[in-house]
Amino acid sequence: MMKEFGLASEIIDRDVYSRTVQRFAERSITLPTFAQLADPSTIPQDILDRLEEVDPDAAHPLNLFRVHWFNDADRRHQAKVPNHIVLPKSLTGVDAKIVLALGNRFPMIDAHKVLAAYGCLAPRLVSGEFDPTAHRAVWPSTGNYCRGGVAISRIMACRGVAVLPAGMSAERFEWLDKWCMVPAEDVIRTHGTESNVKEIYDACHELELDKKNFIFNQFSEFANHLVHYAVTGAALSAVYGHMLQSDPSLQLAAFVSATGSAGTIAAGDYLKDHHGSLTVAVEALECPTMLYNGFGEHNIQGIGDKHLPLIHNILDNDFAVAISEASTDQLFVLFNTEVGRNYLVERRGIARETVDSLEDMGISSICNMLAAIKTAKYLGLGEDQVIVTVATDGAAMYGSEREKALSSYFDNDFDVVNAGEVFGQHLAGAGADHVMELSHVDKNRIFNLGYFTWVEQQGISYESFIERRKPEFWSALHEFLPAWDTLIEQFNADVAAARSK
Repeated sequence: MMKEFGLASEIIDRDVYSRTVQRFAERSITLPTFAQLADPSTIPQDILDRLEEVDPDAAHPLNLFRVHWFNDADRRHQAKVPNHIVLPKSLTGVDAKIVLALGNRFPMIDAHKVLAAYGCLAPRLVSGEFDPTAHRAVWPSTGNYCRGGVAISRIMACRGVAVLPAGMSAERFEWLDKWCMVPAEDVIRTHGTESNVKEIYDACHELELDKKNFIFNQFSEFANHLVHYAVTGAALSAVYGHMLQSDPSLQLAAFVSATGSAGTIAAGDYLKDHHGSLTVAVEALECPTMLYNGFGEHNIQGIGDKHLPLIHNILDNDFAVAISEASTDQLFVLFNTEVGRNYLVERRGIARETVDSLEDMGISSICNMLAAIKTAKYLGLGEDQVIVTVATDGAAMYGSEREKALSSYFDNDFDVVNAGEVFGQHLAGAGADHVMELSHVDKNRIFNLGYFTWVEQQGISYESFIERRKPEFWSALHEFLPAWDTLIEQFNADVAAARSK
């Protein structure tokens, strides 16, 4: 299992390793360690100095050192604390402080999924498993992960292949057409929308028949779990620590995350280990897999569903919450139209600065916000308690989705009355319905759902599947982080030696 899922801690193939070193020497590529991404203040000063001249949207090797949460709003400089929004009670309706770390500060794709892509790729590179001179990197995704993978593939001068549902936002495909080397061949549209993940797997099985294709399956690559545990977890802890400086009485009550590939939610494991917080797993009400063993289709782009990822440590989660696409679609219109924003300022008394910051929240970000509100109401949290979550990306990727929502819900005529109705129904009226406090039985029921995807469909051994029940399995994974950093440091040294020849 260690090798099968990208968990090698030594060099597997010396020939592949040597070719990769040569490719990186030719292109002057240095890899950041996981520790540097968790604490970017440890990045060497000479790299930071050179980085100031690099366009954050360029396929430039130095942009790998921006694949972290500490980028400032211009994405050129580091912030002392990850950029975040603390939402006021006038918006959320709850006393608890709901905090969103901003994913649109990441380079190249304006979304935090580039971190997952790097996390999955780096161990495969430095162990000599992935050969950028021969392999095509295949990135199965519902949108942002494949964009992150394609961006990093471009840096390596390697063919990156995006596999994603055809129903995803037009902006995603426009971006991919610009970044893929051969868009006609390297952008593969599968059937359906956000919840059609099996169709993505089926396409990858066909691609895998060609040995030149290397599949980076974020749903089963444990490096995806680990990079978010180490990097996203540490970033959110830094945000909480910053808040404590102003108010030492604050308590970290919970971390909320849509499940998606189950990478980001691993940050909840970190926060629980370090702060004793609860972890809340979120899905779409139209496809309530965890909550009700349900199925369906939805438009909360970025959160997957209809199966349980192999890397989801569900037994460490405390709640499951479902959010409707009707809420996220309509609030996206409220947050991203002049009528909606003016209503929030003039009728609800929300500060203009806060309202302007709502453009940093995409559809799945709004989903996380609503789940945090539901959690606060269910638990009856007070003003000294904090819920942290992430704004995975901003509004920029969803302009076409806003137009669809305007047409579907408002007949292209969104006025102040509509704004008030949306606020009243989906924010002020958000209740504690579709919230499940997970018992031991509930956790095992959800865990068992994974059997049908991973053992019956994807061919994972029964023994490997069951091993994931043990808490010590997940804690043992953490040992790979320093091991990979050691490999990265040696790899960088070999690249530097090759460049000097």
